[in-house]
Amino acid sequence: MKIALWILIFLATFSFMEFMAWFTHKYVMHGFLWSLHKDHHKKDHDSWFERNDAFFLFYAAVSITLFYLGSSTSFWYGWPLGFGILAYGIAYFMVHDIFIHQRFKFLRNANNWYARGVRRAHKMHHKHLGKEDGECFGMLVVPFKYFKKQ
Repeated sequence: MKIALWILIFLATFSFMEFMAWFTHKYVMHGFLWSLHKDHHKKDHDSWFERNDAFFLFYAAVSITLFYLGSSTSFWYGWPLGFGILAYGIAYFMVHDIFIHQRFKFLRNANNWYARGVRRAHKMHHKHLGKEDGECFGMLVVPFKYFKKQ
């Protein structure tokens, strides 16, 4: 029974993180912390790193804290919560940084229905260079209109 609950918590956490990514992207990154995110829309430096990369530190700290609590207290569900956040972070990194922005040069040739839709949606998001008038703030789940044949 505990393993089934563990898996359910992990999957629920992973799924909830898509909402958190959307919310954080729309209201924090394109809001009061635009100063950290704007170099992702319009590069203003020569570094491979972006100020925007700092956002992963917040969720990494939350995940690490949950692992710590899961291992050193009776808060056992810190483990599936922490792994759900970690797994979403890995998925986000693979889709956003590797597949879409090609920060590492692999997954270049992915060209299936899902890959094209996610890439289209992200391209629409990046057509806006400022913090206002943005669209499509999610990452793994994007509006169906981006999956239709062009």
